[in-house]
Amino acid sequence: MKKTDTYQGFEQGPIRPPSEANSLLIRITRNCPWNRCTFCPVYKGSTFSLRPVEHVLQDIDLVHFYVTAILNDQQSGTPSARRDYMSLSPPFSEGGKGDMLALHAAYNFVANGMRSVFIQDGNSLIIKPVDIVRILRHIKDAFPAVERITSYARSHTIAHISDENLQHMADAGLNRIHIGMESGSDQVLGKVKKGADKATQIRAGQKVKRAGIELSEYYMPGLGGRPLAREHALESADALNRINPDFIRLRTLALPADAPLTKAFEAGEFQKMGEIETARELLIFLEALEGITSTIKSDHVLNLFQEVEGVLPADKERMTAPIKSFLQLSPEEQMVFCIGRRTHCMARLSDLKNRRLYDYAHRACLEIGATPDSLDEVVEKIIKQFI
Repeated sequence: MKKTDTYQGFEQGPIRPPSEANSLLIRITRNCPWNRCTFCPVYKGSTFSLRPVEHVLQDIDLVHFYVTAILNDQQSGTPSARRDYMSLSPPFSEGGKGDMLALHAAYNFVANGMRSVFIQDGNSLIIKPVDIVRILRHIKDAFPAVERITSYARSHTIAHISDENLQHMADAGLNRIHIGMESGSDQVLGKVKKGADKATQIRAGQKVKRAGIELSEYYMPGLGGRPLAREHALESADALNRINPDFIRLRTLALPADAPLTKAFEAGEFQKMGEIETARELLIFLEALEGITSTIKSDHVLNLFQEVEGVLPADKERMTAPIKSFLQLSPEEQMVFCIGRRTHCMARLSDLKNRRLYDYAHRACLEIGATPDSLDEVVEKIIKQFI
């Protein structure tokens, strides 16, 4: 890990969870310190580095400056053009592109109610606990109305943070952590080079819960491929049953061009499952979730079933029902729904009953040459257009 000593102005990283779409993004590290997961293309070829704490604090101050200016104009009823804000020239600013990024971040933050902040990049809790606490307190001082401060974190990192330091972070305002568990199977975790085993995933999740911090755990349907599908589903459900996270977020496997797993697939070393096989795995996973009160979220475009959302245990039957219905459809109907969903003609399985939407999706199948036999190949091509 290295630090960059010269302040480069306000920064934002490349990713954040979909649930943080309205959050102010504050970058405290660059890239990912592990960066070996075979399914992830995001930071490959990039070097991990820590941003000096003073630079992060200056970013927060810069956004606060513009937020204050925007709010003052709103209250006076005389909003200024963006160039007028840029001309204010905060005395502590470096000027240039960084100021424009900070102003844009401030606009978005104000427009979305200034309720949440997400700290970037891929594993920012790797910095010293005293530093993260200092940053968290500065955020709360600058924006006291913020209700949620969130971060990604690796299980391996969380497992090595003391309960006391994690509690200090919670007390300073960190109240949600996103962990990419992806799988609870040691075989799958090893094959995709996740850098954590099942026991570490469980230990980290339980530590977060003990600190009173909301926990989002991610499960990736399809990650085990065809040979490990059942183990992937059952072991992942078992791990989550032991953690009882606040949220379980579904992220169906895709194969971006730059991901090492994609090269393994192209070389015949990874047996990727298609839509119907992945649906069967998802059903096994959901049915194996027992004794927990997690909220299931299907909040990603890659998921086939948008409607698989609810709170356990009450909504379990309702969440599994559309998958069961899908698996009982004829191959032709399964194809129409999958193509309809992937081309955004349909949003939910119930849309098959809408004659207009059905005809539209069926026409799309004809236009792109999809058949029940070629379904997975066609879907793979469609998905590559938006990942």
